[in-house]
Amino acid sequence: MRAWILVGGRLTLTPALTILPRPDLVVAADGGARHAAALGVRIDLWMGDFDSSAGLDISAPRQTFDRAKDSTDGELAAEYALAQGATELVFIGAFGGRFDHTFVLALGAYRLAQRGLQVSLHSGDEAGYPLPPNEVLRLDMSAGQTLSILAASELRGLSVRGARWPLERAQIPLGSGWTLSNEALGGPLEAQLEEGVALLTTLVDRNER
Repeated sequence: MRAWILVGGRLTLTPALTILPRPDLVVAADGGARHAAALGVRIDLWMGDFDSSAGLDISAPRQTFDRAKDSTDGELAAEYALAQGATELVFIGAFGGRFDHTFVLALGAYRLAQRGLQVSLHSGDEAGYPLPPNEVLRLDMSAGQTLSILAASELRGLSVRGARWPLERAQIPLGSGWTLSNEALGGPLEAQLEEGVALLTTLVDRNER
């Protein structure tokens, strides 16, 4: 079961969004509900503390939380989707906006992937994928498409194949710029990590179809 979690960051309408597999469930986290119309989807549940939804008039079931809570609206939306049986989560509107929310969302996506879930982040012009240890991430990428691997801890045994600058079991320091701005050769790209916390991000070709 695939769930789209609409969150309140940037959304750039590109062809890449139109080819995303359609969701079985759509959960909007507070101001992320504003993306529904552009995406052409109906919101199954709109939830949050509604502190970033000013001016939005959307007909959807609501679940309201107090602002004094211990989780972000995006985290609550993801947990709701999982409770409904979702095994794949796509966070849309994931990049841009407040850096603190983007940072927590990225690390939260990694934590969800550690639970065996399929998780991705998308904003139309940028996409992200957690890289849990001992799993091979395979992506079909265009020649010259930019990709980066963000090292949120020291990385051990990082391998990247199908890129202009390949790696084989490399050790990457925490926060290193070594693995930024690589380029795909075109076709399948593979990334694998033995130890550490990392997110692979890509810049999406605006003409991608």
